[in-house]
Amino acid sequence: MKMRSSLENKHFDVIVIGGGINGVAIARECARAGRTTLLVEQHDFAAGTTSRSTRIIHGGLRYLEHGDIGQVRESLRERRWLLQRHPHLVHPLRFLLALDGNSRRSALAVRTGLWLYQRLGSASLRGNDFDAEEKKLERLLDTGKRFSVFNFDDAQCEFPERLVAEWLVEAVAAGATARNHTEVLAVNTDKGRATGALLRDQFSGKEERVEAIWIINATGPWADNICRSSNIQTGNPMVGGVRGSHIVLPKFPGAPDAAVYTEAIDGRPIFVIPWNEQVLVGTTEVADSSDPGAVRPSVEEIDYLLRSLRHLIPTMRASRDDIHYAFAGVRPLPYSPKNSPSDVTRKHYFHDHAGEGAAQMLSVIGGKLTTAGSLARECAAKIGAEISAPTLTFASETGADVAMEHWGLEVAERGGLTSEAAHGIAEWYGKRALAVADQARACAEMRAPLCPHTHHIVAEAADALSNEYACTLADILLRRVPVALGGCWSSSCSREAATRIGAVMAWNEDRVALELEAFEQERDRFLRNVSQARSIAEVKA
Repeated sequence: MKMRSSLENKHFDVIVIGGGINGVAIARECARAGRTTLLVEQHDFAAGTTSRSTRIIHGGLRYLEHGDIGQVRESLRERRWLLQRHPHLVHPLRFLLALDGNSRRSALAVRTGLWLYQRLGSASLRGNDFDAEEKKLERLLDTGKRFSVFNFDDAQCEFPERLVAEWLVEAVAAGATARNHTEVLAVNTDKGRATGALLRDQFSGKEERVEAIWIINATGPWADNICRSSNIQTGNPMVGGVRGSHIVLPKFPGAPDAAVYTEAIDGRPIFVIPWNEQVLVGTTEVADSSDPGAVRPSVEEIDYLLRSLRHLIPTMRASRDDIHYAFAGVRPLPYSPKNSPSDVTRKHYFHDHAGEGAAQMLSVIGGKLTTAGSLARECAAKIGAEISAPTLTFASETGADVAMEHWGLEVAERGGLTSEAAHGIAEWYGKRALAVADQARACAEMRAPLCPHTHHIVAEAADALSNEYACTLADILLRRVPVALGGCWSSSCSREAATRIGAVMAWNEDRVALELEAFEQERDRFLRNVSQARSIAEVKA
């Protein structure tokens, strides 16, 4: 592993703590505004809440139901910006809203809300060709109930881990210093203001002190932990953690290509989404104040999601044994002990610690995948950085598809790659795809697939280690080149990928074995084996 240069006694304009989508976006904006910026993450970039989300870019139809027009407008504007600037990672997606006759939402109210939603969104993303998808869904629905099916446009970011990696590279190119696997032991204060932080490198164990003018605590559900370890007394907690769990199933016969927004067995809204050649179902809402890094979906949540899917589509024969895996994350919602999780606002805000003896320290509370960009611009402006809003134009889906096809052909020619491998690289790396193709051209070992079930290649892993701040096998296979999220991934895939990556990176046998063991442990913590979860629950009972 490369030795990382010392940070001891270095001075920065801004230290951003937390390397999720919000923290990376903030570091990127600060660096682009000319502020010397240090981005610190205790584990790996995008390893927390970001990688455990429902992976949709949406305007917030649910927020509209609560009358929050301002948040819907902001979300739709950011959705449009992401579609334009990152068409390789953010794609338009058809959504069908399916409500049975017992829903508390009236058809008239839904039609009115969807009309307003489309008006606020300025334009349709895919046109209005929903008839075939609606008919397909209606054939799957419980024929013993009366369903109303509506349609609307939104978008999906299948791999927000890749969006974080892209923004991270841009932040560093603008001058930021990035350190993952580096824990903030405490924020230092002096004479009533934050002055820096004490860091610990998780690999070497070395501790270092750094100084800063501003500290941004963008750790999401860990925000209160940072304050406690720094003896910053906030009175009440800032974050009221809410666990959201998902299950991932194989595509079942007749599964719609559109995403489905519907109601669970208790009337809560849930999504059934095509994702990564699988079906993603989620999410739950359960108050959770435990360690966010150890959060796991409960057996009850897994059963709840599966029962809700069967309630919607009785012909779907999947059982617990068919679930590929389940995962959970903690939403860092504002602390609101008197409200149910569904009623807590999804708006973000910035907690100023000036009244708590830590002036020039802000904690970011809330935020979501869709609005990370606007949150970052707002945060940078709060510390006096000059920020220019992105220019919005609308790029058609057809134009994006054609451009991607041509880009894939250029990547294939440059790297001597198959069309499938080149297309996968073009989709995940965008404008950096040619740099990956150059690595692939070096030798046949670089062009080899990571495992027999994927077209993604060893050169992508090499690029992750060289240019995207990956340090471990888990950083690569779960976040930079997230092939281990596929439904076919197995222990043999892990061994093959570790061996092939180790060969081109000159890892010795001990290093390969250690990386493989650590990867398997991290994957098991993140992606819960449902059959094992059931067995454990039965033993406890």
